[in-house]
Amino acid sequence: MSSLKQASVAKFKNKEAVIGIVGLGYVGLPLMLRYNAIGFKVLGIDIDVSKVEALNSGKSYIEHISSEKVFLARQSGFEATVDFTRVAECDALILCVPTPLNKYREPDMSFVINTTNALKPFLRPGQIVSLESTTYPGTTEEELLPRVEEGGLRVGQDIFLVYSPEREDPGNPNFETRTIPKVIGGHTPACLEVGIALYEHAIDKIVSVSSTKTAEMTKLLENIHRAVNIGLVNEMKVVADRMGIDIFEVVDAAATKPFGFTAYYPGPGLGGHCIPIDPFYLTWKAREYGLHTRFIELSGEVNKAMPEYVVNKLMDGLNDRGKALKNSRVLVLGIAYKKNVDDMRESPSVEIMELVAAKGGVVAYSDPHVPVFPKMREHNFNLVSETLSAENIASFDAVILATDHDGFDYSFISKHSNLLIDTRGKYRISEKHIIKA
Repeated sequence: MSSLKQASVAKFKNKEAVIGIVGLGYVGLPLMLRYNAIGFKVLGIDIDVSKVEALNSGKSYIEHISSEKVFLARQSGFEATVDFTRVAECDALILCVPTPLNKYREPDMSFVINTTNALKPFLRPGQIVSLESTTYPGTTEEELLPRVEEGGLRVGQDIFLVYSPEREDPGNPNFETRTIPKVIGGHTPACLEVGIALYEHAIDKIVSVSSTKTAEMTKLLENIHRAVNIGLVNEMKVVADRMGIDIFEVVDAAATKPFGFTAYYPGPGLGGHCIPIDPFYLTWKAREYGLHTRFIELSGEVNKAMPEYVVNKLMDGLNDRGKALKNSRVLVLGIAYKKNVDDMRESPSVEIMELVAAKGGVVAYSDPHVPVFPKMREHNFNLVSETLSAENIASFDAVILATDHDGFDYSFISKHSNLLIDTRGKYRISEKHIIKA
């Protein structure tokens, strides 16, 4: 038993192991580059043929990851494939697949389950399987463990199983894969030991916890913390607005307190793959234990109402100018979910666009990071990014600043806008044509 564990640990320590990364998106791709850079052979596995072809020809499809980095990884042995039989070649299988919610706001585990089922026939002794996708406490034990053991392999003896949540912050120049501490929980102590050996070369600081469930709950707490605090400040924004107070000025002033306060800023809603989705994983699982997570649901409710709040502000502004939203031309600035990235997942900007279109507005967008509106699982606009010339800005009845990219010229935009709805607090000077939302 221990000889397999020792052999696995030694393989990772000596960098002789083959790292298999399953799912080559915003999490999997940076991880691939990191393992490649430190001298491991990496095999990328994905069901998306176009992603695999792009990577194999040395091209990146994620804006903040350069094609040059992918090309260099290819030169030094990285390879991508859609062929799951090659799972047998890998010593580690790191799962970085999506975990969205379905329309009933329940976890959609199909990507995790289908991926695990696809790996199953090719699992062999000595491998480690690590799930990085955010999920509810119990997933690794309830969904992965029985599938991994189905062919007769025993977890903790023949094969090793860990949960180690991803912590990516796309577009944040202060952190990269290597410098973000990594939480790991193993199904058994032997699993944890192999998991630490897998990640210790790639990540500066490893934080081991007592179980996979603890690691799963850790990731949820991180994201719930943000969701609840953003919900709180979004609610405060509505109250402050009614009282004629600038919430951004309030947050800035409160942030000067050197202890006991963390600045969270309001916005048009929540975006990204984590904060709008992950809290509901715990809400769903808590029901099994007869518990009702009121904080999580309330913050979700507040944050979900923000796009509508923005559109109501837009309608008020148009109304004051004697215009209806119907047939008005509306330009949305920034459709990625956060500044300076091209990530569109769960972007509140898209919801704002849909609300405007549903009320008969003619919607357009401008985003330096998203030149063409992408095909999305649930939303589709046949649009390309507008150029921000003086003439073009002035041709719109209203402009909504939804995502505050550094690439926008804010004074130029303000100068040529007829009506400007600011959801990000970029305009602190009170001007007649600017409405804070």
